[in-house]
Amino acid sequence: MGLLIELQKRIPDGWFLRRLLPAALFVVVAVVGGGELGHTHWNDVALARQKIADALRTGGGLTADAVASLVLFAVPVVAAAFAVPYAAAAIGALASGAWPWWLLPVGRRVKAWRNRRWVEPDVLARESVRARAAGHALRADRLDARAARARAAGRPESPTWSGDRFRLTEANVRRETGGDVVSGWTALLLGAADPPRAALAEARDAYDAACEALAWSAAFTVLGVWWWPAAPVGVLLGLASWRSLRHAVQALCRTTEAAFVLRETEQPPPAQP
Repeated sequence: MGLLIELQKRIPDGWFLRRLLPAALFVVVAVVGGGELGHTHWNDVALARQKIADALRTGGGLTADAVASLVLFAVPVVAAAFAVPYAAAAIGALASGAWPWWLLPVGRRVKAWRNRRWVEPDVLARESVRARAAGHALRADRLDARAARARAAGRPESPTWSGDRFRLTEANVRRETGGDVVSGWTALLLGAADPPRAALAEARDAYDAACEALAWSAAFTVLGVWWWPAAPVGVLLGLASWRSLRHAVQALCRTTEAAFVLRETEQPPPAQP
C-alpha cells in the first residue's frame, strides 16, 4: 500500500488519473469479464467476486505466486497506459482532418457524403419558418440550430466537422492578423504571456483528453466481443466523448483565435524613421 502511495506521489496526476487508472480498470474488466465470465455468465456477480478475491488473496504475505500475479497484472496495465496516447494521437489526427495518404480515398467519400447532407442555411431558415407556422416548434428550433451551424461553418471542406472548424480558425486568424496558425503556433507559445499560454495548454489538454476517452471507448466496445456488457458501455462512453471532443475543439479554436489577436494588439508599433 505504501508503494502505491509513493508511486502516486511521483506520477503526475493527469497521467495517473487519465491513463493509469482507466488502464487498470480496463485490464480488470478484460480479465474478469472477458476471461472468466464471458457471455454465458455475464451477470454472475458471485463468480466475479470470487475470481477477484482469489487474485487478491496472498495468504498473509507476498509469496512468489502473488508477486508474479502482480507483475502479470502490472505489465498490461502499464502497456495500455502508454499505448493510449498513441491511439489518441491517431484519433486526433483523423478528427482534425489530417488523414494519412492510405485513408484519403475513404476521406474523400466521407467528405462527399457530408456535402450531400449539407443544406444551405437560407433553405433551413425557410423550412424553420414553415415548421413554426405549422405548430412544430421543436422541429423549428432544431432547424434554426442547424442553420446557425451551417452558416458559421460553411460548406464542408474536410471529412470531419472538427477539420472544418480548425480550417475556419486558420482563415479567421489569417484575415484578422495576417498570421498563419501552422507556422506561427510555436512562436505563439514561446512569446505569449502566462495567461494566454495557460489557456492554450488547458484547451489543448482538453482536446487530448477527449481523444483519449474515444480510444478507451473503442477498447471497451471491442471487449464486448468477449463480454457483451462492455460494448454498450463503450458506445455510451464514445457518444459522451464525441460530444466532449466537439466542445474541446470549439474551446481550442476560440482560444487560439483570441491568443493570436491578443499577440497582434500587444506588439509595439514599428519605429518611425
